[in-house]
Amino acid sequence: MAKKVILVDDSRTILATAEMALEKLVSSGAIEFKTYLNPEELLGNLQNGSEDFDLLISDINMPQMNGLDLSAEIKTDEKFKKKPILILTTESSAEMKTKGKSIGVTGWMVKPFSDEKLVKSVKMVLGI
Repeated sequence: MAKKVILVDDSRTILATAEMALEKLVSSGAIEFKTYLNPEELLGNLQNGSEDFDLLISDINMPQMNGLDLSAEIKTDEKFKKKPILILTTESSAEMKTKGKSIGVTGWMVKPFSDEKLVKSVKMVLGI
């Protein structure tokens, strides 16, 4: 069964780039890929049970909600506590990474990212 990967980012360009990078994993049936522009919409759907994921990839700097705040909120739910979250951002400071780690973030990728790095990270985290 395909693993569900969700990417939340306020940049349509990043969403489209990631979608193209992960196309082979989607077409092979390894993953199902869904995108959100608004982290609050994603959070609402996760909280009301209409959405789920095997891997969440989130930007940090978004107008509606910071990606680390989103991650912290998601991690308070027992259902998502052990699920992996990758941060995909321009932020690379040790302080931000430490904050992410304390929240329970699995990994960190700095933009701009290469297609190969994104695919490798998704495969590694999901064990596919």
